[in-house]
Amino acid sequence: MDRLYRIEYQGTPQYAVEREGTLHRVGGDIFGAWTAGDAIVGGLSATGLRVLAPVKPSKVVCVGLNYKDHAAESGKALPAEPLIFIKPSTAVIGPDDAIRLPPGVGRVDPEAELGLVIGRRAHRVPRARAWEYILGLTCVNDVTARDLQKKESQYTRAKGFDTFAPIGPCIALGLTGEARSIEGWVNAERRQASSTRHLIFSIEHIVEFITFVMTLEPGDVIATGTPEGIAPIHAGDMVTIKLEGVGELKNPVENE
Repeated sequence: MDRLYRIEYQGTPQYAVEREGTLHRVGGDIFGAWTAGDAIVGGLSATGLRVLAPVKPSKVVCVGLNYKDHAAESGKALPAEPLIFIKPSTAVIGPDDAIRLPPGVGRVDPEAELGLVIGRRAHRVPRARAWEYILGLTCVNDVTARDLQKKESQYTRAKGFDTFAPIGPCIALGLTGEARSIEGWVNAERRQASSTRHLIFSIEHIVEFITFVMTLEPGDVIATGTPEGIAPIHAGDMVTIKLEGVGELKNPVENE
């Protein structure tokens, strides 16, 4: 299985593909035709290499309350149809970038989620064709100012702060909708542990539902929901999202 990374190498952002344990520069357009080129000596640990967010989405579309156990712990009824909201592109950060806690907002929680990276322009896609429009999978952390979320009927402010959308570390290609484990860790404590088999609305359903409402552009990301286990983070913590078949997304936490 190939994994696409967006890296800063020798001062220049570029794509690289990890194939059979070796990292290669990518030639061409990852949303069109591309090829694996020269190997990067040292791989992901190469000197002067920094892993960036794998895409620069125009928007991150999130699905709320998409696991039964999370709906229960939130004290909310199961939705009759997907509950969607948007995180702005300015919230996106990559691996190892800091989640910055805004002053005075109260409790802030991480949320481990499976992310879908859109590979081609998608408008009113039937669920039977959903995977034709998905480039690959990634990890998403839907960071949430929980106290603000509880006091407002809309999620934009609670989930839209700068740094509240860590994405990465890569785009895993060639995967489909089979169940995969997802975990959320804070330091050495595993807080969330579930499987995508417990999604209320399937990936295919979500793609159909969202693209009926809005057009998704190449590089846009869908965050498919988080399981139970939400709890606050504080400055000095390290948050890790683990997604089977994709990898681990790590971000430190600091006060803004």
